[in-house]
Amino acid sequence: MERGPPIVAGLLLFGGGVTVCRETGAGMADRETAESVLERGLFASRWLMAPMYLGLTVALLMLVVIFFRELIYYFPQMLSLSPEKTILVVLTLIDLTLAANLLLIVMFSGYESFVSKFDFDAGTDRPGWMGKVDFGGLKMKLIASIVAISAIHLLKRFMEIGDPTTPPPDEGHLFWLTVIHMSFVLSGVLMALMDWLQARSAK
Repeated sequence: MERGPPIVAGLLLFGGGVTVCRETGAGMADRETAESVLERGLFASRWLMAPMYLGLTVALLMLVVIFFRELIYYFPQMLSLSPEKTILVVLTLIDLTLAANLLLIVMFSGYESFVSKFDFDAGTDRPGWMGKVDFGGLKMKLIASIVAISAIHLLKRFMEIGDPTTPPPDEGHLFWLTVIHMSFVLSGVLMALMDWLQARSAK
């Protein structure tokens, strides 16, 4: 008869432990559910970038309109343009085309890298670099396009020196354009060097 209370106390203690375990398991389940909802919400937030890439199509349309505006403006003057002015016009059109290429790279590669893959099959019309450009490749394509645009812009300014129809450019302006262009070139070289070192260390 004296062993009764310890046995009852043990049962009560065991029962309390089961209750605590059940409560702990329920708390862990609630925490995992909240964590899952948070992670799904963060993962779905990437779609907030989709309207931004869609807005870049408007910028691409602006470049196309400006391209044809320049072409239509200078086309009637084709027979009266000097060689220097013709080169300036061609450089302007190339500059706009490179800017459009830059937009396409950002739109396609950025969307596939950060939002979602393109599910449709474009067949032979699909550009060869789509789906193959990672974030490092995207950076290099961007900096290469920026360097090319900067070089063309700088070349246009130097070409205007020999054009009698345009006022001579300021020497300080040309100096800073050169400095900015060399900064872009140096940035591209450093980025390529960092990617090469990272790829070498990963081997």
